[in-house]
Amino acid sequence: MVEAIIETVVCSPAKGKDARLLRMLNTRQEFKRQKDGCLAAWYARSSDGESLLLVQSVFASRQDWVDISNSIVETLDSRDGGLESCLLGPPLVGVFTVDTDDLQLKLN
Repeated sequence: MVEAIIETVVCSPAKGKDARLLRMLNTRQEFKRQKDGCLAAWYARSSDGESLLLVQSVFASRQDWVDISNSIVETLDSRDGGLESCLLGPPLVGVFTVDTDDLQLKLN
């Protein structure tokens, strides 16, 4: 059994920071997708009109998750200050393990 890591973040933008947060999320998800070890990365807006965002990434291993996350801190957060200034409050973050046999991704 080979296990992948799914990182899930649920967050809301601070008032007036919607566009900036979406740009920053887009940059981070694209950054992840370009790294070996990231199987997929995306974000989605709430379908009920609330300013709630779901951000998910799938990594080939826990070490890939750690390495890519550290790379984001070193590369992007150091340049733009990180996402925290654009968030309404602390995000809800979860990291899950999934058997890759159960994970079916349809990539371009």
